[in-house]
This record gives sequence, structure tokens and C-alpha cells, in this order.
Amino acid sequence: MRPEPKNVCKLAAVLMADVAGYSRLMEADEVGTLAALKERRKGILEPTVREHGGRIAKVMGDGVLIEFASAVQAVSCAVDVQKQMAAANEGASEDRRVHLRIGINLGDVIVEGSDLYGDGVNVAARLQAMAEPGEIWISGNVHDQVEKKLSLTYDDLGPREMKNIARRVHAFRIGAGGASRAPVPVTPSLPTKPSIAVLPFTNLSGDPNQQYFSDGITEDIITELSRFRSLFVIARNSSFQYRDKAVDIRRVASELGVHYVVEGSIRKMAERVRITAQLIDAVTGNHLWSERYDRNIDALFELQDEVTRTIVATLVGRVEDAEISDAAHRRTGSLAAYDNLLRGIELLRGYGEENNRRARELFESAVALDPRFALAHAYLALALLVEHRYDAAPDPIKDRALAAGLRAIQMDPREGRCHQFLAQAYRYRGEFDLAVSHFERSTALNPNDANGIAQMGSVLAMAGRAEEGVGLIREAMRLNPFHPDWYWSAMAVAAYAAHRYEDALEANRRMASRTEYWPLARAAACLAQLGRLDEAHTQALEVLRRKPDFHLSSEKLKYKNPAHAEHVFDGMRKAGLPE
Repeated sequence: MRPEPKNVCKLAAVLMADVAGYSRLMEADEVGTLAALKERRKGILEPTVREHGGRIAKVMGDGVLIEFASAVQAVSCAVDVQKQMAAANEGASEDRRVHLRIGINLGDVIVEGSDLYGDGVNVAARLQAMAEPGEIWISGNVHDQVEKKLSLTYDDLGPREMKNIARRVHAFRIGAGGASRAPVPVTPSLPTKPSIAVLPFTNLSGDPNQQYFSDGITEDIITELSRFRSLFVIARNSSFQYRDKAVDIRRVASELGVHYVVEGSIRKMAERVRITAQLIDAVTGNHLWSERYDRNIDALFELQDEVTRTIVATLVGRVEDAEISDAAHRRTGSLAAYDNLLRGIELLRGYGEENNRRARELFESAVALDPRFALAHAYLALALLVEHRYDAAPDPIKDRALAAGLRAIQMDPREGRCHQFLAQAYRYRGEFDLAVSHFERSTALNPNDANGIAQMGSVLAMAGRAEEGVGLIREAMRLNPFHPDWYWSAMAVAAYAAHRYEDALEANRRMASRTEYWPLARAAACLAQLGRLDEAHTQALEVLRRKPDFHLSSEKLKYKNPAHAEHVFDGMRKAGLPE
């Protein structure tokens, strides 16, 4: 076959696969695991790929990148591979079985030599990382191509947010008839306190551009409920996985590990707003409460408080009126400022440079419309850091973010997000004690804020309290079962700092992004500290292939104690990365 010319851009179906629990298998029996993987690759993977017209572009330790000319070829190959892998696992003990996770995407790729890069590869990698052992996840465009051509069943998983992908990617899972899955993980146990998930309210305005408004109202209700210590509230990121989907309430509750679910709809009409809401006991299926509100738009904030008060009163039998009434002073009197805040928050989640810039401008506009709007100042602080890539932001930007954060808590010291974003500003200035102090205040004000808890765990690891950090990040993952990729990055940093190298290695493996060099360098350090030097050296070579000018002396790590940064560099040095 004639080799592909360099730097060719083309459309391709991309299949990403990796071995689930690879670190555990290697620890139990390194020689046996490597022999088994080699046998599976030679006996199952390679001949099946050839049979379906594919090309193995790259083998990466426990992972493989495969290119196909069509989505039908890629999916057919994946199904055949999973069936053969399941058959090969029969008779083996569970701890010796090899399960693959597979992601498939159809998109533009850049061919460089025999390797593939680009958005098409990135989406496939993120789908693969989200899949459970034995599963196949495909993107919406792959589903469109194969739905009527292959006799398979497809589970609609809805739009998913993915790191560094500006748009949400619609995901589907090949049904159990198409691929033999590994045992499904145990459903999270119910907390002792009343547990609740608020699903995104449906936008009934007839205008898709009003979606940000429905999402913003839903998020405000989640935030207000989260402040009650008597409740266990699922984070926004996980609740919003079910947006635009026909859901089975009992399945949602089972997947999220909650007893109660809130759902509803919003219709915004000129100067009026209509909100319907219902509270459901997902265990029994009973509707505990439902109501429809039809009010003037200027009564929106009071309406949000009323919905929150009713939910809390229904679940815990009482309402902490002082906490609810506190909400009034945190709000703005300007609906235009509030609208700009909601639009900015929506854009900030788009990850793209243009979205980040526009979000910052909207927060600036909200501040101009109402200089006493605390949340607008807080989000402006965050947006400045996001727009300039956090630690890479120049000092004047960090100073401006700090000023905005300080202004926010001056306006409202009882709003958890104000303290959370101010803590971020202190963190990226290297002022860890102040960052920890404000994270502690943030989590005290909002004990269900999963993002704030995870961020605090990350900062504690940088401040020399790594074991506490690991515990907090795990707590955040329970509050936010469909958590974003950066939770795994935070766990990788905290676990390594706690000398939990296996946990750190597993966290690095679970990250959706496999294209960035820094997680690979961290994984190389973990392998080296575990004494698995051959694997560490292989990983180090991959780091250098992706970033040929990588040198430890040019990499900057901010820890409160420089010895903790040296601990990271020590592992990388052992792996063979150059000074």
C-alpha cells in the first residue's frame, strides 16, 4: 500500500480503543498481561481490522488508533472485536479478563506520516474515555451513517460536553445486542440525607436562542438548593446530561444515585414568564408536588425563591427562611444585567477562544449595568483567567481578576461562587493560603458545589495537603457523577502528590484528552515511581514525539513547597525526560 503523503486533511472514520483496568492487570501480572495483550492484538484485533478494511495508525501501550474509510466499516469492526474479546474472556477469572473501551467518530483528520491528528481523532478519544469496559460509544454523525445500515440497537446518550470541543457532541452507545459488555458498575448508594437532581427545564419559548435563559433559571435553582446542608444535590454538569432527551425518571435517579427528581419547563413571552415544575419521588414514581406559575418577568427572582422554598419544605419538612431571604440581596435589580450574566455563563462553557472573549465582554456589560451585581464581578474574575489560560495569564490580567474577585465578595460575602472565583484568582498568583481560605468559605456557604469542592481538593494538593485533596475530589465526583474531564486531571495531581502512583496513573488514563503532552509526562512519572521503567521510557518517548523541545527546566510548576514540585520532576527524570 502506498504511504499517505504528509499533512493531508481528509474525512475518515476514527476508532479509538484502550484496555480497561490496564494498570491493575499489569500490577497483578506484568508478564502475563503483556503476553495476553500481544496475543489478542495478533489473534483478534489485527485480522479483524484487515477484514473490515481498516488501518492501524498507532499503537499506544494499552491503546490503539484505527482509521476506516467509512463509519459502517468502523462500527462493524468494533462490534466484531468486542464479540471476539468477550468469547476469549470466557473461562478466565474476572481479574484476568481483558475488556476494551471503544469510541468511534466520523470527522476531518490530518494525516502526518502514518499517524492521525485533528478534531476527528479528539472526539473519538473522548467518546472512548467515557465508555465503560466492553462498550462502544459513537458520535451522532456515525449514528446517522449506520443506523439504517447495520442491524444493531443504539442507546441515545444525548449531547455531551467534551474538553476543548466547542460544541456538544451527541453520543450513542451500541446496545447490548451489538457488543458484549463487562458487568455494569454498582449504582451509587443513596445518601442518608434527602437527595435530589434538578433536570434542565425545557425551553418552550419557541426560540432556540432562548435556551440559555431556561438553562440559567435551572442552574439558579440548583445553586439555591445546594446551599442547604440538609440536602444532597447533584451538580449541574451531571443533571444537564439529560437535556433535550425523553428520560425515564427512575433510570435517571438510579444513574445519579438520588431519591428525588425535579423537572419542569419555562416559556418566556415578552414581559411574561411561565414556569411549571414538579417534584417526583423516583423510587415510588409518585408526584409529591407540582405547580404552574405565570408572572411578570420582573417577578422572576421572587418566583425562583418560591420554587426553591417549596422543594426544600417538601423534602425536609421545614424551610430555613433566613437562608432563602438572603437570596434577595444577592440579586441584581437589572434584568438586562442578569440576562447578560446568563448569556456569558453559557458562552464560558463553550471552551473556544471567541466564546471566552465574548463571555468576558458580557460580564463587563453586566457590571456596567449594575456595578453592585456581585455575581457579575465574580464571573468577570473567572472569565479573565479562562480567556488568558489561567496560569499563563500575564500579571496585569491576574491583578484585574483579583480586583474583580475582591469586589464580588465586598458586594456579597455570603455568595459561595464569589469566594470560589476569588480563590481561583489567588491560586494562579501562587497565594495558596488565601486560596484555601476562600475555598473553605465557598464550600461552607455551598456544601453541594461539586466544582468548588474539586477545585479546593486540587489546591490542597498544591499546598501540601494531598490526602485531604484526594478525599475532596472523590466527594466531588459523587456529587457530579458525569463530571468534566478536569476532575480526573485534579485527581492525577493530588494522587501523585500523595504518593498514590497507581491512583494517579488510573486518573491520567481516564482523562478524555490523550493528545496533550503534559498528562503523558505525568503518567511517565507515575510509571517510573512504580519501578516500571520500560513503560515509563516508552511513555517519555511519546512525550518527546509530541513536544520535541520538552525539557524539565522549561516547565513551571507552582506548589507552596518547592520540594513537592521537585517530586514531580523526579519521576519524570527517572522516566528519561531531559533536563
